[in-house]
Amino acid sequence: MRILNITTHPDLERLDNHKILHRNATRGIILKGEEILLLYTERYQDYSLPGGGLDEGEDVIAGLVREIEEETGAKNISNIEPFGMYEEFRPWYKHECNVLHMISYCYTCECDRELGETNYESYEIRNGMKPVWINIHEAIAHNEDIISNSDKKGMSIERETFLLHLIAKECLNAE
Repeated sequence: MRILNITTHPDLERLDNHKILHRNATRGIILKGEEILLLYTERYQDYSLPGGGLDEGEDVIAGLVREIEEETGAKNISNIEPFGMYEEFRPWYKHECNVLHMISYCYTCECDRELGETNYESYEIRNGMKPVWINIHEAIAHNEDIISNSDKKGMSIERETFLLHLIAKECLNAE
């Protein structure tokens, strides 16, 4: 799978002498014309691709489908194709680690337009996550505004906005 980007958070000058947690994740890219299925998170006021961490030993495609179903209620997920990997190093404050090294495996796929019930984890409920179909250009503009003007932004918004720009360019021949 091609590498889309490798980033290191600006607060991390060097990666040596850190305890690093490695995590693999998936991200689903589901387009219907210029509309894309995203998650809106009230806490951070941003849009992100559905997906999340893979369980230990879980197949990447099985994890992708599980995460999309849980977070969006999507049905009949099909035509799954590799898009690329996004690798990042960022500060982390759990599991006795201080750096998270995450590789996000991104896939394009399709699903029914009508969404079913979600199955959120408690933190996702507390963060106010909800699935939405939104014009990809509106989502990009919204995230860019949050990056520029909000002190509430989460650490994943730069990844998500980078990916949305790339999706618009490559899948919609836009920008």
